[in-house]
Amino acid sequence: MKKIFILFAVVGLFSFSGCEGPEGPPGQDGYNGVGVVYENTSSNYYNFTAPDYNVTFNFPQQLIPSDVVLVYRQGDVVNGQKLWEFLPETHYFDDDAGIRDFTYNYNFTRNYVRIFLEGYDPSNPVPSEFRLNQIFRIVIVPADFAASVNKSNYLDVVTKLNIKESQIQDIKL
Repeated sequence: MKKIFILFAVVGLFSFSGCEGPEGPPGQDGYNGVGVVYENTSSNYYNFTAPDYNVTFNFPQQLIPSDVVLVYRQGDVVNGQKLWEFLPETHYFDDDAGIRDFTYNYNFTRNYVRIFLEGYDPSNPVPSEFRLNQIFRIVIVPADFAASVNKSNYLDVVTKLNIKESQIQDIKL
């Protein structure tokens, strides 16, 4: 019994010891982990107007394939705090008001993000307070980060990214 134990110990020693060899080639540099936030400021409001009712922002540099773009629209301001609403965002109206329901939505590529109104009908217009003087924040984050955060909460996203208001970049849409 003692010999079998020693045999297993020797075989286990060789089995569990790792092989060593030359180090492989270095991989590509990864994402630096820092998110970016862009905003069209109040001096640069966006107005959704005919014929397309959309806006496109070209990124200063191409995104890497795994980046995720999040878009927020400024809603109300309460006690001096801006409320950011995550897109897509749908607005429903009483059918008797004659106002069509619509959605703010967006799509993106590695080169740009496009924000648009869905369900807009010029014969049944969306009220001007939803089309004119709109402010958006565009947040670019790594995919693994986007999977681990509550994307619908703008403050949660920028807090976890450690982005300060002073780091938000002004853009022209």
